[in-house]
Amino acid sequence: RRAGACGSSAMNLDKARASADLAAIDDVVARVKQSRIYRVSGDIAILWGVGQFAQWGVASLSVANADWSWIPVDGVGVALTLALLWRALPGGKAGRGTGRALAAFALFYGFGFLWARLGHLSGREASVFWHTLFLFGYCVAGLWFGVGFLVIGLGVSLGVVAVYAFAQPPLFWLLIALVTGCGYIACGLWMRRA
Repeated sequence: RRAGACGSSAMNLDKARASADLAAIDDVVARVKQSRIYRVSGDIAILWGVGQFAQWGVASLSVANADWSWIPVDGVGVALTLALLWRALPGGKAGRGTGRALAAFALFYGFGFLWARLGHLSGREASVFWHTLFLFGYCVAGLWFGVGFLVIGLGVSLGVVAVYAFAQPPLFWLLIALVTGCGYIACGLWMRRA
């Protein structure tokens, strides 16, 4: 009887150890997955940070067309974002992942155009609306992919709102580019290290 009891407890110990080992493996897999998400997201954040400076430069050079100068910059940004996602996602997930990202961009831009038109937004208000709309996307992503996204969304949004509250044109446009550009780049560099 004692031998049977020892054998049973050894078997339970092995099951407990196996469960602990499997939990540890699952934890490592989750950390690697989050690390990969943060790395590609960091690259994308840096890309959009550089894009903020490019957008300010294009608008500054073409004051007459400043209201529409963001279109080519955002178009290049969307295309490069999709290319980065395509490269980062494994085989069969690349098409589905980039398709979802393209759909997300379409939803954000569609929603933005609708409310910018209905709200008759222009100038500084339109700039703050568009920046915070996309930063809201980062906040929502933070609910699934980690606090880094939430930090980017809330932190850069606070900077944008502060610039809106305290700066007037032409300084406003430079400060918005600095806050968003530097904010995205700094957060992207941080995410690449996470």
